[in-house]
Amino acid sequence: MQIRLNHLVPCTVRALNRRNTSMPLALFDLDDTLLAGDSDYLWGRFLATCGILDGEHYERENERFYRDYQAGTLDIDAFLRFSLRPLRDHSKRHMEALREQFLVECIDPIILPAARELVATHRARGDTLLIITATNAFVAAPIAARFSIPHLIATLPEELDGEYTGEVAGVPAFREGKVIRLRAWLAEHALDLVGSTFYSDSHNDLPLLEQVEHPVAVNPDTQLHEIARARGWPILSLHA
Repeated sequence: MQIRLNHLVPCTVRALNRRNTSMPLALFDLDDTLLAGDSDYLWGRFLATCGILDGEHYERENERFYRDYQAGTLDIDAFLRFSLRPLRDHSKRHMEALREQFLVECIDPIILPAARELVATHRARGDTLLIITATNAFVAAPIAARFSIPHLIATLPEELDGEYTGEVAGVPAFREGKVIRLRAWLAEHALDLVGSTFYSDSHNDLPLLEQVEHPVAVNPDTQLHEIARARGWPILSLHA
């Protein structure tokens, strides 16, 4: 079942309206869902282009990890050691300056207008908005701010004395880790998954898609597309 944004109401939002007073959760994956691209991958390419890393080696490894992610074989610990290394090796101030340039050059052009409309639809209904992404919070937090989404669950880079260590703090928000992190967040905020919706493009998010009341496949990869069709989940295109 392929639907577009203007056909979302009968498939998902109508069900949410029945529980409008409970402020159900609207959960959004970030990369290739609200964005027409992968921010983690683009961040790596951007850093290589800036010349602060060994460009050829970094881009080759970045591409390899991205292919593993698409195939569902990503070693998340190995990837995080790789992707967080620049935060360890360069000052926080320098990396924040580069991040601002990255956001303008690489992220703003891939924010999907239909994604903004989807977020606005849930905001107008009074839903609790949350981005949940495996991308590290250093990259993901300012992107969430661009959508004015107040809540974010992302992989947390560890900090010590105001600088990044290159390690991860807590559980990475990847695959089953998203469920673990979300459950902790729900307990902290005294919320539950009643009436919840989760939008994702990736079969890697199947563990969380199976937890919510209204899973929605957005611009899905091949594996998720097949699963969504078999289970009767809505399939949503946010591309123009």
